[in-house]
Amino acid sequence: MKIVIVGNGMVGYKLCEKLISKHSSSSISITVFGEETRPAYDRVHLSEYFAGKSADDLLMVDGSWYADNNIQLYLGDPVQSIDRTNKTVHSLHGITKSYDYLVLATGSSAFVPPIPGVEKEGVFIYRTIEDLEMMQSYARKAKKGAVIGGGLLGLEAAKAMLDLGITDTQVIEFAPRLMPRQIDNAGSDLLKSKLEDLGLTINTNTNTTAILGDDCIKAMSFEDGSQIEVDMLVISAGIKPRDELAKLSGLETGHRGGIVVNDQLQTSDPYIFAIGECVLHHGMIYGLVAPGYEMADVVAKNIMLPTAPPAPQRGELETFTSIKIEDLPEEDQVEITQNPPSGGRGAFFGFDMSTKLKLIGIDVASFGNPFPHPSEAKSVVFEDTIKGIYKRINISLDGKELLGGILVGDASQYNMLLQTCKNKMALPPNVEDLILGARGGEEIGAGVDGLPEEAMICSCESISKGTICQAVTDGAETADAVKKCTKAGSGCGGCIPMVKDLVTYTMKSQGKYVRNVLCEHFEYSRQELLDLVKINQLKSYDAVLDHLGKGDGCETCKPAVASILASLWNEMILKKGNDTAQDSNDRFLANIQKGGTYSVVPRIPGGEITPDKLIVIGQVAKKYQLYTKITGGQRIDMFGAHVNDLPAIWRELIEAGFESGHAYGKALRTVKSCVGSTWCRFGLHDSVSFAIQIEERYRGIRAPHKIKGGVSGCIRECAEAQSKDFGIIATEKGWNLYVCGNGGSKPQHSLLLASDIDSTTCLAYIDRFLMFYIKTADPLARTATWLNKMEGGINYLRNVVVNNSLGIAAQLEVEMQGLVDNYVCEWKEVIDSPALQSRFTHFVNAPAEKDPTIQFEYMREQKKTAGW
Repeated sequence: MKIVIVGNGMVGYKLCEKLISKHSSSSISITVFGEETRPAYDRVHLSEYFAGKSADDLLMVDGSWYADNNIQLYLGDPVQSIDRTNKTVHSLHGITKSYDYLVLATGSSAFVPPIPGVEKEGVFIYRTIEDLEMMQSYARKAKKGAVIGGGLLGLEAAKAMLDLGITDTQVIEFAPRLMPRQIDNAGSDLLKSKLEDLGLTINTNTNTTAILGDDCIKAMSFEDGSQIEVDMLVISAGIKPRDELAKLSGLETGHRGGIVVNDQLQTSDPYIFAIGECVLHHGMIYGLVAPGYEMADVVAKNIMLPTAPPAPQRGELETFTSIKIEDLPEEDQVEITQNPPSGGRGAFFGFDMSTKLKLIGIDVASFGNPFPHPSEAKSVVFEDTIKGIYKRINISLDGKELLGGILVGDASQYNMLLQTCKNKMALPPNVEDLILGARGGEEIGAGVDGLPEEAMICSCESISKGTICQAVTDGAETADAVKKCTKAGSGCGGCIPMVKDLVTYTMKSQGKYVRNVLCEHFEYSRQELLDLVKINQLKSYDAVLDHLGKGDGCETCKPAVASILASLWNEMILKKGNDTAQDSNDRFLANIQKGGTYSVVPRIPGGEITPDKLIVIGQVAKKYQLYTKITGGQRIDMFGAHVNDLPAIWRELIEAGFESGHAYGKALRTVKSCVGSTWCRFGLHDSVSFAIQIEERYRGIRAPHKIKGGVSGCIRECAEAQSKDFGIIATEKGWNLYVCGNGGSKPQHSLLLASDIDSTTCLAYIDRFLMFYIKTADPLARTATWLNKMEGGINYLRNVVVNNSLGIAAQLEVEMQGLVDNYVCEWKEVIDSPALQSRFTHFVNAPAEKDPTIQFEYMREQKKTAGW
C-alpha cells in the first residue's frame, strides 16, 4: 500500500512513527515530502535554541532514521499539485508519486497582520530555525526591540528577545489582556506585573498601524497616535493553516481557513486525510502538538483498513456539542468540541487544550474549561500579589466536579488538577484545597495511586498510567527510561513530574528502595549533600550549585540548600546572596498565613515570662489588631503564689472568665490545637473550635492518670496529636482518631483507631475510649501502658470502641455523658464556699493572714534578671 505524506513537521514525523510501529515495512510504502531542508525538528522547544541548543539538538531523529525504516524522504521539495483522479502528487523538483492514500500534514504558517511596512529589514517571523538564525544575526546591532503578539507564541518570542540581549523590549497585544485564550483578566494582570518586573514593557489594547523607517525599521505607530522607537521587531501574532494545496486540489476548506475533516480525519476526498494545524475539525483548529499526535494515531489506524471509510457528505458530519467561550472578544472566540464516539474504527473526537508552559521563567497553565458561563459553574479564586500567584478553579454547580481552571505564577499542581478534571475524580470536602494544597503538604486526595489505570498521563503520546506502571514493573525505573520505552514525556514534557511520581509509586508498591535524591539538580540525598557542603566549605547557594549541582536550581532544592547552610554555619541567612534561595517564610523572617498576612511569634524560652512582657504582648496585639493564641500546652503557668492567696487569685481569674485547668489532677490537662483552617493556608478543618469543644466536654474528668489531647488541622501535625492520649488529625474527608500515645519516661506514638470520621462520630468514639480506659486501667497507668498490656492490642480496642464487639458502646456513652453533665469548676466552688476557703492556710492552726516567718527563695536569679 502506497502512502504519501505531504509535510515533515512534528506531526508528519509522528505519523511515520505510528505507521511503522503498527505495520510491517513490507506491507506499506511511505513517501514524505518536506518543504524545509531539515528533517522534522522540535518546534515546541524552539526558544531553547537561544539557550544554547543547536539545530541538530532539536531534531526529532537524525536523517538516517527514515532510510533505516524504508521511508523515502524528499526535503526542500514541497508538493505543488495533487491529481485526485489519477491519485498522484507532483513536487517542485518534478517528482511524481502515486498514492493509495494521501495525508496532508502541511501545518501552519505565522499570521502576519496587514501592517504597512511589515516588509522592512529588521522585521522577523518567529516560526522556523532559519527565522531564529536570522534573528540571532540581526540582534547584534539592535538596542530596542518589540514583539507583536501577547499570546503563547508572542511571549515565547519576548523570551527569545531577552535571550538575545535586547532587554529594552516591548510586547504589543491587540486584545485587552495577555494570553486571551488561556487566562482571564486577573491572571493577565498578574502575568503583566511579573513580566514588567523582568524589564519588559507590556501594551495591551494596542493596535499597530504602521512600521516606520526607510529600508530598516526605526519605529512603530499605533492607533491612538503614539509611537515607539524600535530597532528590531518580531511578529508572533498567531497561526494560519496551510491549506493552499488543499484549495488548489478542490478539497473543502473553512471560510476562515483550514482543511475540513470528519471524525476519521478524512477530507472531502475519502482517499485523502489531513492532520495537525492545517485541519479544521468541527470548527476548531488545534495549535498544539498533542492534538496533532492524536490525529496521527487515528489516521495510522484508519489508513490501513481494507477499504477506506466512506467520507460523509457536506453537512452530514456527526453532531457534536460545543461550549462557547463567551469571555473572549468575538473575533477570538473558539469552540471546544466534545463528540460522541462513533465506535468501531479510530476516530478523533476533539482534544483537551489544557496547556502548561514556563514563559520567561513564569509558570502559566490552563486546563479543562477555563471560561465557563456563570450559569454552569462557580469558581474559587486565590490571589497572592506578594508572591505573584493567581489560581482559579471552576467547579460544577453541585460541587462534585472540577471543570477547569487557570494557574499563573505557580503551576506545580497542574498535572494532578488536570487528571482530576479529565477523570472526574472526587473532590475534597473543601474544594479550595485543590489550589491551596492539602494543609499537611501531602497530595490532595489519593494522588497518583488514586488515578484509574486508563488515566491519560502523556497526552502527546497517548500514554496511560497503566502503560507507565507496567514499564516500571518491566525494569524502566527512571523517568528517562520510561521515556525511552514508552515515549511518555517526549513531546511537550509537561507530564514528566507525574511520570516521576508514577515511577516512585510503582517501585515502592513493589517494595523496592527508591533513592531519595534532593531533586533533578542535585544527585544527592539531603544528608549526603550536607556532608559534601561541609567538606568543601561551601557557604552560599550559588557555590553549592556550581560545585555539586547542575542547571539553575528549583523551588525544591533552593530552600533545602539554604537550610543546610544555616545548619552548618549559622550565619545570617539573608547574606551572601542566600536570600533568593530561602523559602518565603525565611525570606521575610515570619510565617506567611492564609490570606497573605504574616505571624509574629517572639521566643519565650521554657515558657517563662515576666508580667511586663505579657503586658507588652497584649499591647502590641491590641495596637495592631492581631489574633492571639497561646502555643505549646496552651496555658500560662504562674508560680510563687502563697497558699492562702490562692482563693483570691482564683477569684480574680474567674471574674475575668478563666477556670481551673486541672494541672494538679489526674484529669484532662489540655487539648492542644493548631490554628487550623481559620488562619493557616494548609488547614483542612477548624481545629481550634473542635479542640475547644472537646476540652470543654472532658474538662475535670478524673482518670487513672493525666490525659492529654490534640487536634491538628492537617497532617503537618502542629498540635502533635499523635503523641497524645487521644489525638485527632483533619483529613479531606473528616477526621482521623489516634489513641494511646504519651510522653514521659517512655514516649510512645498513638495508633490509628478510626479514619475519615465526622465530628459527631469522633466524639462518640472518644467517649467510649475514655470510659473504657477509666473503667479498666490500673492505677497510675497511662493510656499507652494500658494498651501495651491489653491482649489483642489496638485491634481489640478498635473492636470494642468502633465495632462494639462487647455490646457496651451505648453504656459507655451514657456514663461519659453523666460525667460531662456533672462538671463544676473546682476553683469556683472554693471561692463560693467560706468553709472550703478556710482550708487554704499554711498550717491548720495558723491564722488566715500571711505568716511573716515564711521566706521564698527565687530560683535561677529570676529576681535579678526579670526585675522581680
